Amino acid sequence: LPAGVTIRSFYDRSELIDHTIDTLKHALIEEIILVTLAHILFLWHFRSILIVTLPLPISILISFLLMKQFGITSNIMSLTGIAIAIGVLVDAAIVVTENVIRHCEEAEDKKGSPLSGNESLSVTLAACKQVGRPIFFAMAIIILAFVPVFALSGQEGKLFHPLAFTKTFAMIGSTLLAVTLVPVLCSLLVRGPFHSENRNVLMKLLLRIYEPTLDWALKHRRTVVTGAFLILSFSLLLAFGLPRPMVKHLRDSGHPKVAELVTGFGREFMPPLNEGSLLYMPVMMPKTGLKEIQRVMSWQDMVMSEVPEVDTVAGKLGRFETATDPAPTEMMETTIMLKPEYIADGWFGVKRNPAWREGMTIDKLKSELTEKMKQVPGYVPAFLQPIENRILMLYTGIRAQVGIKIYGNNLDKLQRKAFEIEKLVNSIEGATGVSPSRIQGKPYINVQVDRPAMARYGLSAKDVLDAVEVAIGGKNVSTTIEGRERFPIQIRVQRGERDDIDKLSRILVGGAGGTGPMGSPIPLGMVAKITREVGANEIASEDGRLRSYVQANVQDRDLGGFVQEVEQKLKTIDMEGMTYKLTGDFENQRRFVQTMVIVFPIVLLVIFVLLYIVYQSAVEAAHVMLAVPFALSGGVLLQKLFGYNFNGAVWVGYIALFGTAVQTGVVMVVYLEETVKARLAEKGLDFSYQDLVQAVKDGARLRLRPKVMTVATIVASLLPILWSHRQGSEVMKPLAVPVIGGMISSLLHILIVTPVIFLWLRRREFKKGTLHHTLKP
Repeated sequence: LPAGVTIRSFYDRSELIDHTIDTLKHALIEEIILVTLAHILFLWHFRSILIVTLPLPISILISFLLMKQFGITSNIMSLTGIAIAIGVLVDAAIVVTENVIRHCEEAEDKKGSPLSGNESLSVTLAACKQVGRPIFFAMAIIILAFVPVFALSGQEGKLFHPLAFTKTFAMIGSTLLAVTLVPVLCSLLVRGPFHSENRNVLMKLLLRIYEPTLDWALKHRRTVVTGAFLILSFSLLLAFGLPRPMVKHLRDSGHPKVAELVTGFGREFMPPLNEGSLLYMPVMMPKTGLKEIQRVMSWQDMVMSEVPEVDTVAGKLGRFETATDPAPTEMMETTIMLKPEYIADGWFGVKRNPAWREGMTIDKLKSELTEKMKQVPGYVPAFLQPIENRILMLYTGIRAQVGIKIYGNNLDKLQRKAFEIEKLVNSIEGATGVSPSRIQGKPYINVQVDRPAMARYGLSAKDVLDAVEVAIGGKNVSTTIEGRERFPIQIRVQRGERDDIDKLSRILVGGAGGTGPMGSPIPLGMVAKITREVGANEIASEDGRLRSYVQANVQDRDLGGFVQEVEQKLKTIDMEGMTYKLTGDFENQRRFVQTMVIVFPIVLLVIFVLLYIVYQSAVEAAHVMLAVPFALSGGVLLQKLFGYNFNGAVWVGYIALFGTAVQTGVVMVVYLEETVKARLAEKGLDFSYQDLVQAVKDGARLRLRPKVMTVATIVASLLPILWSHRQGSEVMKPLAVPVIGGMISSLLHILIVTPVIFLWLRRREFKKGTLHHTLKP
């Protein structure tokens, strides 16, 4: 390179990839640490902690090995699948280990002295057999619950399939380890002395709260069940809202807060990934000159670079000579690299970058830049992120989140209709960057030959048009050879003269001999009429019809609601024989929902069949399936608190939640049945209703520690995602929120509502005298 010249890249996508993967690495390490701490708090038996924790890295290793085998790369979605699975990976090991420890505690208390090696092995084997079958079925249910994600197609399928694969790989590894490695480790490492639950300060506190609460709930079954269904109904109201006319009536009648509460969650395809950069692609008026475009681009680059949060600005004007880059001359492309919003603070921590002003967010920054760019007349400023923009352009052909394609047979009518729709869309709340395509308004120089004049001077049309080609279009006249390379030599009139009709009129035209009839060339203006006219800027067609479009972005509201309002408004327009079609990111969201509506009920039915196989009772299977809607209520409440819309990440979070909720319900019912069977075998014909109630209390009490451990482990495994501010976390947070909220409500449901419903079902059987037949000891 010449002295003083350097080459520096202004946009490197690998930096984004490295930062997002680094975010997940930190999250995974923090998750493993928190999960281990949760085990220590509840078990307080360090060898048992090793049993519960050891399957975790092995399951992750199995997942990575299968990723390698199936050709799945390490990216933000595949690693997120492992991140959300970590809490569930140890669940089976928790249940098995806790059951073994509890049986050993009981056996040691009964014997009054430490157990021998053979006695420990015998107790361990019995404890593993007790929960082995339901654990295997429960883990199979968690894996099966992710089948809807595999059914996704298109862009959403490419996005979520890696996540579903890695989570499934890890779950398969965890399930196999739970029935193979964990029992072996229990037989080797579970040794006394054991610390009973009453000696664990945390468990002692939880038991002091739980036992009277459960006792009250079993005495007030109707109140508990009614309250649970009221919470579920309120959650469904928050999630899906009231019909729009009712919400509008509430807002108009002076109850805006109530209306906001019952509007329901918005809809979008995916939460936006903060790429750390912006892409600005304004299109100026078709008649704008090249020098003016260059001036505007230099001005806007200078203005944007003065914003404190902006690191670098690089503008591009023009295009490659390929069919894949059909950008018009009047379109500019500016890449804006932002300073990182958060910077490292030690190995684990991050802190806000002082370069970012207090209270500034990426959305506020877009708004500020938009206001600054509005000073330029002739174009509508709109900012997207580079990857987001490229995906939209590839998928829809439009540089915005929402596009309205208009089809017809007349360019003038299409342009007028585009302007009309632009006004309509601008009137909708949340619309920003609304702009129609400029298919008309391009200035042209029209050269119309005067045939009588040409005949008078003995010139042909070819003579005149050749002169026009040389003057305006340019003509290759020779080739220069430099080494092994050849370059064409082109002659052409300078730009300043090409745009001047008077100067074009003075261009000389010669006949075949190079002269006119008087022996000299003739000025072009004597044999042609040169005028400046306005015509088509571009002629685009689709499905055999001419096409125009109006594009818009959405700000401060959900994409799905915005599109729905656009559709309603468009129905009021007279299209005058033309047609329209909406396109954009919302199409992925709608296809995602349509797939879920079909596949998810089928999966729930298959889960129900599996539960029926386990319990041999449709009522019992339905009882366990109640964990799904009640887990939904907690997820919805936390989602409302965080303000997330329904999107692909949120739905995948709910899918992960539902499988785990059913799994915990399965294990609780197994514990309840075991205690009732034991009491039934002990009492025989003297078994009373009070014995039934006490058996339910004992079974629920036994499930307290493993259930609280499971929830604490899953919540602890997702907290690093929730509090993370690193790049890429904004995609993972909406996925984690439903799981955290749902597991908390699932905890209350499994520990309180499930025993209540179980007692209600067994009470009916007890009164009918069929309890002995239903629960054979």
